[in-house]
Amino acid sequence: MQAYVISTGTELLLGETLDTNSVFISRCLTKLGIKVIGKSVVGDNRDNIEKALRLGLESADLVVCSGGLGPTRDDLTKQVACDVLGCELELRPDEEAKIREFFAQRRRDMPASNLRQAMFPPEALVLPNPRGTAPGMYLEKGEKLLILLPGPPREMEPMFREEVEPLLRRKLGRTGRAVQTRVIKVLGPGESKVEEMLGEILDDPQGAAIALLANEGEIDIRVTREGENGDEVQRVIKEVESRIVRVLGAHVFGFDDDTLPVVVARMLRDKGLQVAFAESCTGGLLAKLVTDPAGSSEYFWGGVVSYANEAKVGLLGVKEQTLQQHGAVSPETACEMARGIREKSGADIGIGITGIAGPGGGSREKPVGLVYIGLAHADGVEVKELRFLGGREAIRMLTAKTALDWLRRYLLGRG
Repeated sequence: MQAYVISTGTELLLGETLDTNSVFISRCLTKLGIKVIGKSVVGDNRDNIEKALRLGLESADLVVCSGGLGPTRDDLTKQVACDVLGCELELRPDEEAKIREFFAQRRRDMPASNLRQAMFPPEALVLPNPRGTAPGMYLEKGEKLLILLPGPPREMEPMFREEVEPLLRRKLGRTGRAVQTRVIKVLGPGESKVEEMLGEILDDPQGAAIALLANEGEIDIRVTREGENGDEVQRVIKEVESRIVRVLGAHVFGFDDDTLPVVVARMLRDKGLQVAFAESCTGGLLAKLVTDPAGSSEYFWGGVVSYANEAKVGLLGVKEQTLQQHGAVSPETACEMARGIREKSGADIGIGITGIAGPGGGSREKPVGLVYIGLAHADGVEVKELRFLGGREAIRMLTAKTALDWLRRYLLGRG
């Protein structure tokens, strides 16, 4: 199955809102084994929406469109889609009741225009939206499949996961072909290095499709296989995965929906260990990543953002002599920051980060992108020197992820 993705909304064209919907939808479709062959972003204009829909329906088996399902005059997607497919809209009493109840619970009058959201072709399947007033639509017309989703991500993403994915899985099952995808997540070597390391596997993927996708220092290796026999497809996926993991070893930090913070959180929790951070150039970003998963108080003591030298001395116990002799950005300072936060917190592990994120502040001896990370544990302190390229935010994110990955590798070494 091939898919075409459409995002509607003038605000997307003006740059006022990022088109995150098409990225989310494409990732989900790819995981299902559906190939996305094209995308369109169009404004709230009847002619342009119609052109995008016709192009999508001519090019692909499946068209997924987000946005334009609201009650206002510029919400045109459903009407235009039905015109293109030759479908009539009719009022669904049960959907009307849901919308009226939505307004009643909020003690608000329902504008008559909201009834447009309760109108669907007789042959369409309505996708419920408990988070808003705009239901989605799933419509099979001949050999084509059209899916309409609301624009707000807080409504669209749950609808896709809860309603669309099960429907697509059933439809894919009816085709008689099994499709499976496995994503292997890597951090450490760059994309070209990973490709070089996997050379023999890429040359002989055993009938699987292997794609490398780079994302903020991480590499996703997506392995997809399809065939008539589900067991055989699964066997090949597992075999290719095993080959990749054998080659990349500890560079692999997770699979599928794993994130680095979740993986590290699981390891800390399983080992009953606690960590604390002392951050300078990352400005608390490492702490933010670690506290994104729920329940982080079980393994994260807290952190100190020590930008000024006075904070490094007063809060972490960094020696003034160290700062005078070696500077704030030095292995010696990173070492004392890591040791200081470990001693202050009583945590099992302390991590200290200092560096130059730019765009200014660099020199010939200490250029922008130079970072030192210290890791303090019961047996001492280790320090790494890193050199990153990119803008300020990229350097900060790469530093935080590298520190988190070093913590993961340290925990692996503890068995």
